[in-house]
Amino acid sequence: MTHSKTMSEVLKLEANSLVRAAELIELNHSKDADKLIKLYDQLRATGSAIIFCGVGKSGIIAQKCAATFTSLGLPSYFLHPTEALHGDLGRVGKNDAIVLLSKSGTTEEIVKLLPFLQAPKSHRIALVGKVPSPVSEFCDIVFDCSVDKEACINNQAPTTSSTLAMAMGDAMAVLFEKYIGLSKEGFAVNHPGGILGKSLRMKVRDLTIRPEECPVLTSKQTLQDAILAMSKFPVGGCAVVDNGEFKGIIVEGDIRRTFTKDNQGLQTSVEAIMNRTPTSIHPDQLAFEALELMESKTRSFFVLPVLEGTKFSGFIRLHDLLKEGFSLKG
Repeated sequence: MTHSKTMSEVLKLEANSLVRAAELIELNHSKDADKLIKLYDQLRATGSAIIFCGVGKSGIIAQKCAATFTSLGLPSYFLHPTEALHGDLGRVGKNDAIVLLSKSGTTEEIVKLLPFLQAPKSHRIALVGKVPSPVSEFCDIVFDCSVDKEACINNQAPTTSSTLAMAMGDAMAVLFEKYIGLSKEGFAVNHPGGILGKSLRMKVRDLTIRPEECPVLTSKQTLQDAILAMSKFPVGGCAVVDNGEFKGIIVEGDIRRTFTKDNQGLQTSVEAIMNRTPTSIHPDQLAFEALELMESKTRSFFVLPVLEGTKFSGFIRLHDLLKEGFSLKG
């Protein structure tokens, strides 16, 4: 078997396990999904948390699941079962929910913890690879994470099973997201930093160069005036405004094209060379939308006029968006 074939077989095996689990949810676990919605409702009403508990690879998956729920606005954290028996149980509130991850359903550290978990049975969730099992019997909501075979060639290292457990946690999280109707803006509240936060929160107005820092002319002025104004304020474009109303834009390419034409010189009127229908954007739109407009597959721009109706509010430049870390790639 070739190296690429080995890798391909791993992906296929893990993908098939996800498909099988999806079918099991629709066939056998629809009531558990309904119970999960009721539990989410109770957790939100009491301001309680959803706790994920596991050891080994299951513990790593549990940490990821907790991080995902926290990012969606539901308080969540990871509880190590051994540490729980040595004091960390004090972190668990009476109205919290707990999710127990165990491939075998008999994980020793978790089984030892079960008698000391005071959460009502309706607040206990099992993601287990064996049903029935001590862990699944302890819980009211049970999701079958069993797999026929690990992708590991020795059928030992958690591979297929860990992938499925993480995917099941994702399914639970997305169900919560859909249940609360979380918007992009709501998601951004918990992600203020980095490019993710910027793409969801930063507005065009945050990066707009103000009108007083931009070259602005009337339509009756000349090309010479435009060159002087654009030299004084080198932002990549010149706005044409008559009586407070935006009429068009001149960019450096318009100036170069003018000089290639006969009988066109420095006294050519701005009105004759301006673009009367440029692509524009409103200051309250997302900065990321400006990037999408500028890097359009059909035509790219380095500067966009920012308009509120017919009022010129300034320019936003591609350079400034890229400097902030915005990108359409990845």
